[in-house]
Amino acid sequence: MQFDDSEHFDVIVIGGGASGLMAAATAASRGKRVLILEKNPECGRKLSISGGGRCNITNAEFDTHLFSDNYGDAKKFLLSAFSQFGVQETFDYFNSRGLAFITEARKRAFPITHSAPDVTNLLLDECKKHHVRIQTSSPVIKIDFFENEILSVSTRNVTYTATSYIFATGGSSHPETGSTGDGFPWLSKLGHTVVTPTPSLVPLAVRERWVTDLQGITVKDVKISFTVDGRKAFNKKGSILFTHFGISGPTVLHSAKGVADLLPEGEVVAHLDLFPTLDEGTLSRNLVELFDAHKNTMIKNVFAGMLLTGIVNRSLVVAEIDPDMQVNSVTKEQRSRLVKAFKDLSFPIDGLLGMDKAIIADGGVPLSEVSMQTMKSKIVSNLFLTGDLFHIVRPSGGYSLQLCWTTGFIAGNAA
Repeated sequence: MQFDDSEHFDVIVIGGGASGLMAAATAASRGKRVLILEKNPECGRKLSISGGGRCNITNAEFDTHLFSDNYGDAKKFLLSAFSQFGVQETFDYFNSRGLAFITEARKRAFPITHSAPDVTNLLLDECKKHHVRIQTSSPVIKIDFFENEILSVSTRNVTYTATSYIFATGGSSHPETGSTGDGFPWLSKLGHTVVTPTPSLVPLAVRERWVTDLQGITVKDVKISFTVDGRKAFNKKGSILFTHFGISGPTVLHSAKGVADLLPEGEVVAHLDLFPTLDEGTLSRNLVELFDAHKNTMIKNVFAGMLLTGIVNRSLVVAEIDPDMQVNSVTKEQRSRLVKAFKDLSFPIDGLLGMDKAIIADGGVPLSEVSMQTMKSKIVSNLFLTGDLFHIVRPSGGYSLQLCWTTGFIAGNAA
């Protein structure tokens, strides 16, 4: 087949998300003729809604070793990549182009404008500055390859060729943005191993009515523990967000992977400790003092301003105490049951929500099949991979986007 020379490029980037835009802008800044093929009507759809529309652009941990610790077993592979383009380089890249950052709790860095589209637009401006050609509404429907080399890629109407190809198609979380794991079947056909994606940062489903009745409410500074068939598994401390489908919030999201591992073993139950800094004896003495100060008050009203009404009511049900009972009628045994309820308010976990609710999904190509110095495939001679195509488990807090900036920059620089 003859190809029009105008359809041949030095680098073709498939996917115009965070890592794809970074890769394209970087390659083009080196004088390469670059094409982005994006299936959505616009680039950066997922990036523009990330972080609730604020874009948690990275995590401000500048020690590369400490930063890499957040990627678990992938650390040994990623150290060389973060040494090339890490957190400091991300700050420098965006700051030098006019977008300052602000750092919030847990070292989460956001654009000072609190606007995710500002990040997308900056990268698009970089692409425009360096004459990257962007074809939107152009899903790749065919990849031709021979032995260990990609020969061409085709959209519905055009076949394109390139010296190098960068896959930046993303993972499987937030499929409504077009992130539907399109690259995984291609990578399998090209000879790569692909670990099946699973949601790794995702809310938990709970059917108990009292839990879902608290939707929209956050409880802070609690401990949540998980058991499977009565056996203690693990616990975390932090904030819990109640939702119409169960529980969410950072503490829950970071527990999801562990819960997913437990579910095949038996019934998984969550246990809330509403007073994690107090042992039962201290909490009981505090309740005695509180009750002495409100002897003629109905017990359901004693905790106003201290605990959520829904949680108080549930705790009273568990403790078998009439919420309309006056405090001076509460027996020592009832008080003891209430202490235990406050320290262990439990409910079964039905499961994890699906990919449509996942903040991050793992799965993808094992890092052992890619050179971390260049992001070049060890199987396909002219292929480079970026971002969520890698099988890496990581927490929320800017770690996923830093992975995009790092791998996108390195791939664009090497392609």
